[in-house]
Amino acid sequence: MSKKWDNERKRDEYHKKAKKENYYSRASYKLLQLNTKFRIIRKGDYVVDLGAAPGGWSQVALEKVGEYGLVVGVDLERIKPMEDDGTFVGIRGDFTDEDTLKRIEYVTGKKVDVILSDASPKLSGVKDIDQLRSVKLAENALKISKSVLKNHGILVIKAFQGEEFENLLKKIKMEFKLVKTTKPPSSKKKSVEMYVLARDFIRN
Repeated sequence: MSKKWDNERKRDEYHKKAKKENYYSRASYKLLQLNTKFRIIRKGDYVVDLGAAPGGWSQVALEKVGEYGLVVGVDLERIKPMEDDGTFVGIRGDFTDEDTLKRIEYVTGKKVDVILSDASPKLSGVKDIDQLRSVKLAENALKISKSVLKNHGILVIKAFQGEEFENLLKKIKMEFKLVKTTKPPSSKKKSVEMYVLARDFIRN
């Protein structure tokens, strides 16, 4: 972590806001803003959060699903403890692995309403490589949706813009009736990240 990056983070509006409001990550505001605009998560929903660590999106999802919903957070890294009443389950694992998918299916016990993924790859610093890795993560989230998302469910995933991004959109449009791209205000302006919101999953 460079001193310059650390100083920029400390000055960041959403970083300061997250600390003040006890969110684990500035990324929480991305999901809050997306949910306000598009009404993604509702009371009682079952939600799977892929690439959840440190837990910013899972925190927001828990607030939205209420006491009768469920949030399953999945990550190779440790997810911070959640304040919940048995409505959160953390899975330590690689969501690109088949074994992790089986664990998700076991924990949820039924098809879920929403799948989220704000996952980012380990950055190499090479734009094309990082973009390809990001799209591969998004494709794995799409693959999981085919197994655990209920008919007419919602998928929200992040991917880096670049040559493969349009191919990713084509694959998503084959599985969902409504697909759009969006970027919440809390995304950094210089970031190449883009969010894909896919509604109305078509279960074959």
